Amino acid sequence: MTAVFAERDGFVGTEAGPAAHFGNPLGEQRMLASGRAVVELGLGVVTVTGPDRLSWLNSITSQLLVGLAPGIATETLVLDQSGRVEHAARVVDDGTTTWLLTEPSDAAPLAAWLDSMRFMLRVEVADRSDDFVTLGRFDAPAADDAVVEWVDPWGTVTPGGWGYAVQEAHPGSDWTLRIDVVTPEAAAALAATGAPVAGLLAYEALRIAAWRPSLADVDDRTIPHELDWLRSAVHLSKGCYRGQETVAKVHNLGHPPRRVVMLHLDGSDGVLPAPGTPVHDGDKEVGRLTASAVHHELGPVGLAVVKRSLDPAATLTLATDDVVVSAAQEVIVPPGAGATANVPRLPRLGAVRRS
Repeated sequence: MTAVFAERDGFVGTEAGPAAHFGNPLGEQRMLASGRAVVELGLGVVTVTGPDRLSWLNSITSQLLVGLAPGIATETLVLDQSGRVEHAARVVDDGTTTWLLTEPSDAAPLAAWLDSMRFMLRVEVADRSDDFVTLGRFDAPAADDAVVEWVDPWGTVTPGGWGYAVQEAHPGSDWTLRIDVVTPEAAAALAATGAPVAGLLAYEALRIAAWRPSLADVDDRTIPHELDWLRSAVHLSKGCYRGQETVAKVHNLGHPPRRVVMLHLDGSDGVLPAPGTPVHDGDKEVGRLTASAVHHELGPVGLAVVKRSLDPAATLTLATDDVVVSAAQEVIVPPGAGATANVPRLPRLGAVRRS
């Protein structure tokens, strides 16, 4: 099986990293969604050890981590003073070590920032990205030799969180991602068995369809509310941390200035706009595309962050390769999100369930 590597946001562009696909992205996607394949995610791995690790991480990030039981997975964000997202980490503790899984480009910066915040506390931070491989799967048994397993909490609104998406059938309820952290030797042994594998293109399409945010959707202005990230990565009742004032003020008194939408892209011309492509409403630029892929059931789809005031019924356009691609919006974060507003439940376009 030949691996194909691609240079684009979120994907490693050399043969030292995960493959974009293995020749059949849609077929790989179906196998991955049904639990018959695994995908190498290439995530960064940062570990924190020491008796103060959980109370320390709790004091500087957005999630309630004090008392986190071994094996229980969660997610947390590092925000700046203005509440903008700087780092994001999937979190699981094994009783002696807290494991932080993040995007590959963020591992070293996250480890460096954490190390700078240690002061006199009994914690040690290490970037262990070169020591481990991260394998993603859906509804499949854990690897016998996994060092640790992270189970994505995106399927429900976590305790202390808040979901802005108001659809009766949230696609996150079908998002059953599990990530195994294994040694390179264990990953090689699995590959030698000929087990079905999928590339990152397959994973990305499923992520978009589940409205699952990641650092790929973040820019230098992003606050968690805009991506509906209060759902899984923020605890609204915990104590103070950097950026907490903005989180509380926007949620209780205001509205996020932007909001994420899912785009159903016109695939008539066979052109898929790349992440970063400007999104237009008529002649006016109203946002940017953060992710795009071809879903095996929904067709070409994307996530975009747009102005809060944008009419949800407006048909949008994206120009790429001298082709103008039209797009219909599917509301994720409603224009009225924030101020703990009650908003009407909305039907979901093209809703599908993975079998």
